[in-house]
Amino acid sequence: MAMVKSRAIRTITMAGTLLVLVSPVRQASTQTARDAPRPAPAISPTSAPPGTEALAVEWVNVSGPGVRVMLAAVARPSGAGSFPTVVLLHGSHGFAQEYVRLARDLSAGGLLAVAACWFRGGGGAGTRFVTPISCPDAPPMPGATSPEAMVAVEALLAAVRSLPGARSDRVALFGHSRGGGAALNFALRGGRVQAVVLNSSGYPAHFAELSPQLQAPVLMLHGKADDPIDGGSALSNLQMARGFESAVRAAGKPVEAVYYEGGRHNGIFTSPEQYRDEVERMLAFLQRTLRD
Repeated sequence: MAMVKSRAIRTITMAGTLLVLVSPVRQASTQTARDAPRPAPAISPTSAPPGTEALAVEWVNVSGPGVRVMLAAVARPSGAGSFPTVVLLHGSHGFAQEYVRLARDLSAGGLLAVAACWFRGGGGAGTRFVTPISCPDAPPMPGATSPEAMVAVEALLAAVRSLPGARSDRVALFGHSRGGGAALNFALRGGRVQAVVLNSSGYPAHFAELSPQLQAPVLMLHGKADDPIDGGSALSNLQMARGFESAVRAAGKPVEAVYYEGGRHNGIFTSPEQYRDEVERMLAFLQRTLRD
């Protein structure tokens, strides 16, 4: 298989999981990252959004106080049993079919994967690289480090942990761009998650200061040519990513980083070689960190 030239920085071992939402209405207990109890989210089956009928996934709605209705695609591994789970958070360009494809490819590797519309709409230079899926009932776009983002992520994780076939103790977060910022902020502030995968994430300076608080292993996947011209920002440039990685290592926390030569902010969606390499690395990382 052709591989994009990359530089792997180090390997971690710990536990993470993937998000899956499915089946009839269910209630799940939930807590914020600070362990304050919140009303349980409800999960209910729903029909496929227009244009997605051919995608082989289950569609569900997750709703609850403070989170409105978040549409999610559930991709299940073949066979019976309980599976590690991963929740996929999209970037500022909005929910899209590309995230559903990623969920399906991760499920083929034995993960219960859920791609969720954690906010409606989207915009920016990155919109031209994805095929949008409408989810008008979702919450408005929050800041990646906002309280609203924390509530949405916690509600999704609580819903996933309650699903049949999901390992409630083996759940990971994946985030692209703004979704990566939300996933990392959740983990840095005490959110209960076993692993974090960050793709083209933003890395504000205060994230590096919080790195000693990390309790989950992190996989960073980042393009060396990340730039605002195709959806990046000053927070997602290569120097910010390397700075955060260095801070995590200095704190003695497990981190693995791969930097793609020529990789752009949305390279996972535009380069077939990079996509294949990222999926392989994600599966290896999550299978290793979510192992009993």
